[in-house]
Order: sequence, then C-alpha cells, then structure tokens
Amino acid sequence: MVTYSRAEAAERVGVSVGDVDRLIEVGILTPKDVERLSPGDVRRVELAQSLAAAGIPLDGVGASMRRGEVSLDFLDAPVYERFSLLSPVTFQELSDRSHVPVSLLTVMREAAGSAQPSPDDLVRDNELTIASFLEAQIAAGFRPAAIERLMRVQGESLRRIAETEADWWRSEVMEPAAAAGERPDDMSATELSMKLAGLSESAVLAMYHSQQMHAWTGNIIGSLEATLTAAGLHSRLERPPAMCFLDITGYTRLTQERGDEAAADLAAQLGRLVQRTSVQHGGRPVKWLGDGVMFHFPNPGPGVVAALDMVDGVVTAGLPPAHVGLHAGPVIFQEGDYYGATVNVASRIAEYARPGEVLVSQEVVEASSGTDVAFREIGPVELKGVADAMHLHAASRPI
Repeated sequence: MVTYSRAEAAERVGVSVGDVDRLIEVGILTPKDVERLSPGDVRRVELAQSLAAAGIPLDGVGASMRRGEVSLDFLDAPVYERFSLLSPVTFQELSDRSHVPVSLLTVMREAAGSAQPSPDDLVRDNELTIASFLEAQIAAGFRPAAIERLMRVQGESLRRIAETEADWWRSEVMEPAAAAGERPDDMSATELSMKLAGLSESAVLAMYHSQQMHAWTGNIIGSLEATLTAAGLHSRLERPPAMCFLDITGYTRLTQERGDEAAADLAAQLGRLVQRTSVQHGGRPVKWLGDGVMFHFPNPGPGVVAALDMVDGVVTAGLPPAHVGLHAGPVIFQEGDYYGATVNVASRIAEYARPGEVLVSQEVVEASSGTDVAFREIGPVELKGVADAMHLHAASRPI
C-alpha cells in the first residue's frame, strides 16, 4: 500500500505539516507510524479541513473519537479512493505543457462546484484526467467557448446526480440505521455502500450511453438529410420547433398548505407523467420551473397531441389541473437550455391559458397540418410582455 510522509500528506491536501501534527495531537489521526500515513489518513486530513470550515471543533471530534462515539475508519474503504487529492502540478504548469489556456483549465474546478482557482494553485488528480480531454479538443481545433459550455453542463448535470444520490443514501440507509441505534459514521463503510457505488457508476454510464444514442442519432439524421438535399435527392419539409410550457394550477398554494413533502410528491408524479408522454410524441422536458415544466418538440403537431395527453393525464392522476401554452418558431440552444422570443411567447401563452386548457399560436396551427387535433380560434389576445396581439387557438381532440 502507498504511504505518505507527514510532509507529503500535507502537500497532497494543501495544508501545513503543523496542521497534520495538530490532528495527531487531538486524536483525529492515529497512525501506527507517525512518519508514514496511509491513504485513509490523508483523506482524514482533508475531511478535517472541511469539518473545520463547517464550524465543527476538531478538539471535540477528537475527544468523541477517543471515547468511541465517533469513528472515521470508513475513510479506509476502497470506495473513498475516488476522493481526489492534489497533484504536484499547478494550473499554469499544466497549461504550459498541454497548450490548454489556463482560463479554460480553471473552469474544471468551477464546473465541479468549487471556487475558481488561481494559476498557481495545484491541480487535483482527477482534474488531470479532465485536462486530457480538454487538450484533445484544443488540438482538434475546438473553440474554447464550446468546450467551456460542455464542461459546465456536465458539471451541473453531475452535481444534480451526486446530490440526489447522497439524499437517496441518507434517506434509505443512514436515517433508518440511525433510528435503529447504529452509529452513523460506520454506515458508509458497509459492504452495501461499496457494492452500490460500483453499480451506480455503471448505471450512470449506461444511462449516459443511452442518451448519447438518441442525441447522436439526431446528428446523423440531420447530416444525411443535408447531404441528400444538397444532392437534390431529398426535400425536407422545414417546420419550426415548438416550445411548450405546462403549469400546474394552484401549485404554490398547494405546497404552502401541505408542505414540502407534498410538493416533492407532486413533482415526482408530474415528472413521471410528463417525461413518458413528451418522449412518446418526439419531445423532451428541458427544465423544471417550480410550478411547471418547459418542453421542446421538434414538430409542433405531435407537441399539441402530447400537451392534450398531459392535461388529461394530470387529471387522471388526481393532480391539480394543468394549463399549457405552445408557440412555434426559431430557438437558440445553449448549455442544455433553449432561449429566444419563441420561448418567451410560449410562456406567456401558458400564463393566459385557463385550467385544463391547451392554447397555441397561429404558427403552431399552421405547422400542425395533418395532425389529428381540432383548433378553435379565440381571437387576438394581448399577452403580457408581447408587443403585438396574437391570434390564439384552443386545441382539443376532434369530435
């Protein structure tokens, strides 16, 4: 097993040797040989810095450990090897040897949720792996702005996964074990945690590959269509995409009356419903907005059908009624989200719709020819934040 001198351990965490000695003194570190620390000891040094930053007195932690009330032995488990330490390389040195701008390299740490480092700060071991990906992109001529967008979206998406996973572990393992009288600091070292950690990583990667298959297939289809069109072998009927907003009537009042748990249950039910329905009709949820969801549909017609199905599904599920607005037109895609006037107008249409109603713009009606949906014009409507009156239509199923 690799071991570290006290000086090496301090360097790998970014503290002084005196800080390490202080942890030995208070009993947080109890190595068999004070001159050679284990990887688990080094992780305990790093955790101690986080405890101190959180306002937890290290003297108190050490005293509790001596009394057997607290243990940090779980940090010796192999699963915690993913807690990355500092390398001996600075961001500036890494930039010099990789030809990746230092301003781009520092985004790695920002995207992972930490403060922006300086060029003279040390790079973490796992950041060296990310840097190899950045180096390959720069060598291939990718634009730094595009590289940064991808990095930030990856970081934000993985943050949500990691935080939800931590909440899942706390609610399903830590809290029940604590209620049964087990010591919380021993739970993470169980065989279950090590087994599930590996399975979780495999599942996340498999899900990522599934998402890649869908996204890459879209790129392949678009490229082939463009090639065939240029050769005069294919004519694509261009239809603008549709943005759709679904809002739950009285969501805020309901959550205030019933509390946060009711809000979470409502969001979970709604999430399952809208995910399944939108994907069935060729669209996808883009983001959650507190009391509703924003969707993107490449084709407006199926988007209207999906909206009607979702409104009906919300009622069937016993949820408060939903109201929906759709508008078709050009959109800007950036960092996993959609922007532009089309998005704003669709949101305003949803605000105007009454409970149980699906309202669409004239552009959606014109792009929905051949769709098995009936439209009833409700006349020019003045919408908040929209300069001109819009011709809106109420969508329904044909009689």
